[in-house]
Amino acid sequence: MAGKKKTTFAKMNREAKVREKRQASILRKEQRQRDRDAGVVSEHQVEDLSHLDVDFVEGVLPDVSVKH
Repeated sequence: MAGKKKTTFAKMNREAKVREKRQASILRKEQRQRDRDAGVVSEHQVEDLSHLDVDFVEGVLPDVSVKH
């Protein structure tokens, strides 16, 4: 006789998503380290926030190169 399932599919899906994000983060970090070791210089890319319906986002400096 099987026992009662101790966790929901929603919880398992949330945990799987966390594992995937963590793995993606580790891969990005390793890629940056490989690029740095190879002497590749990468510029920080500014995120375009022009699609937002707000004029100011707390903690984000405006990028003057983005045209509204």
